[in-house]
Amino acid sequence: MLLYRTDKGAVTIQDGQAYATEGEWDDLVNDDVLADRLASVVENSVPNPALLNAIHSPLPPLVSQEIWAAGVTYFRSRTARMEESEVAGGGDFYDRVYAAKRPELFLKATPHRTVGTGQAMHLRKDSKWIVPEPELTLAVSSKGKIIGYTIGNDLSCRDLEGENPLYLPQAKTFDRCASVGPALLITRDPLPKETTISLTIRREGAKVFEESTTLANLKRSPEELVEFLFRDNSHPKGCLLMTGTGIVPPDDFSLRPGDMVEIHIEGIGRLVNTME
Repeated sequence: MLLYRTDKGAVTIQDGQAYATEGEWDDLVNDDVLADRLASVVENSVPNPALLNAIHSPLPPLVSQEIWAAGVTYFRSRTARMEESEVAGGGDFYDRVYAAKRPELFLKATPHRTVGTGQAMHLRKDSKWIVPEPELTLAVSSKGKIIGYTIGNDLSCRDLEGENPLYLPQAKTFDRCASVGPALLITRDPLPKETTISLTIRREGAKVFEESTTLANLKRSPEELVEFLFRDNSHPKGCLLMTGTGIVPPDDFSLRPGDMVEIHIEGIGRLVNTME
């Protein structure tokens, strides 16, 4: 099932049918048995075809939730981080964290710094090397249970992070630095390792980059990342957790205003944003 946040309220989609879903968003995403709750909605409600229009322009699937992120969870990310920070002498840190017991975790964005599909993301003005990072994103309840999955774009300034690892907060967190959506995939089961994540970038209508990976390349399990995130760190409204990227554009590529970034994850949909 897919759960959308819309201007008409929460909407559950099952088998192409739309169902009005009662409850405030913060309450829904902190229900540890949300899959059962939505299954009951589908079983005991009449579909509302009018709500299908609402999901074409969904709101970001968060209200009070922070977005956190994990880094260097794919070998491709490890290699890219080592290359960009080699001159500054920080490359060894990324090699070590890839193999370390403790993962890299950081606060990515708050709700007011986050956009949804169809909205514009912001290219930081003091960076000259900015790339999208397509990431499976976990929806986690206040009790630390993964209740669903969505798509995330962790917009990143590679030149700032490469200059000095201590610049990570500035490289990662700024206005409209994160995009999530279009919906939450609500399921009781973990996603298959064969699940594909793909990234396409278009410039003036022409495709300038395209690549895919699968969850089989994710070094750490979602459950492991959540367990570390919740150590002595409470999330009373739940949170979203980006799980890292396995796709990195070439070193000579940087996003420009007007570029369109599309991220697709099987079973969830497409997250599409323009850059400005």
